[in-house]
Amino acid sequence: MEPNVFLPLASSLLSFVFALFLLDQWRERRKPYQLIWTLGMLMYGVSAGTEFLGGALGWSEPLYRAWYLTGAVWVAGWLGLGTMYLLAKTRFGYGAAVSVVLAGIFTYLSWLKNDYPDSGISPYLYLLIAVVAAVAIGVETYRAKGRWANLAGGLIVAATLVSIPMVALAPLAAPGYALDPATGIPSGELFPGYVRLLTPFFNITGGFALVLGALYSAYVFMPKRRVIRYDLRRDRGVGPFLVNLAIAPVAISVNLVASIPGAFAALFRGELNSRVPSTILIALGGFFPSLTGSLARFGMTEAFFLGELLGVVFLFAGFLVSIEVFREIRIPFTRVVLHTRRGAA
Repeated sequence: MEPNVFLPLASSLLSFVFALFLLDQWRERRKPYQLIWTLGMLMYGVSAGTEFLGGALGWSEPLYRAWYLTGAVWVAGWLGLGTMYLLAKTRFGYGAAVSVVLAGIFTYLSWLKNDYPDSGISPYLYLLIAVVAAVAIGVETYRAKGRWANLAGGLIVAATLVSIPMVALAPLAAPGYALDPATGIPSGELFPGYVRLLTPFFNITGGFALVLGALYSAYVFMPKRRVIRYDLRRDRGVGPFLVNLAIAPVAISVNLVASIPGAFAALFRGELNSRVPSTILIALGGFFPSLTGSLARFGMTEAFFLGELLGVVFLFAGFLVSIEVFREIRIPFTRVVLHTRRGAA
């Protein structure tokens, strides 16, 4: 079987299996992040499935639109949103705000660099929405009411609903789809600019949130060595808070690297919190498809389907490792328990 057929087929099947595990866990525990990740993995599976069908049977305009909507636009945003809800009770809201504003900036810069036709006012509008949403998320995080994830969720849901008619009704030149002539991998070049700019808006928001959230979670749950200290308490006044907020990204990065030897020692002693290896695997799961997807935008499409498969493999492995997500591993929708996790509540 051709790699351009086998790899997306494997990605699609594994994504649907993963989604079943997540949905089964959500039925038991009713955690919002599990349901959101279920939706994200279903989108992952549908997107990879369109690539399999296109490679095996040939592309068509409806298949091309379905691929662009589920894969190029939705997947990363929804997976990142799941991470935001997992960390909703933490101060990761500041990281989520950074992810959103970076999405707006990169969307605008993408338009400046590529000068997509038919963009209209969309690059300015997307940038404005991102800035307003980022400020709102940051303010809500500061207020510590635990509602910042709902603001991010409202943004992703609204953007998802708006994107449906935008992609479905966008005019496409014949034959209704675009493929890389060398590898046969689909690209979004047929869509007008206002549709193409949805991709960085969703992908930067979700990709950064997924990877940064995973690394932040690893930092929170690993035994830490605090080389640089910071304090985000609000009772010291706005000025000191803003100074410490500016220090925090550098401090977390340095402290994370300095804490790695201690984390390995705890791992060998069997004392490392499961969230640490879990979130590192999840970070890798977000990194690989982002890397190969970015390379594809520059014409290097050879590793695109491989990166997609590695993404779902590492994501699935990361969630399986986490006791927080999977207290027990069982055949979905049955009482057949395959493994009960040590340390599960």
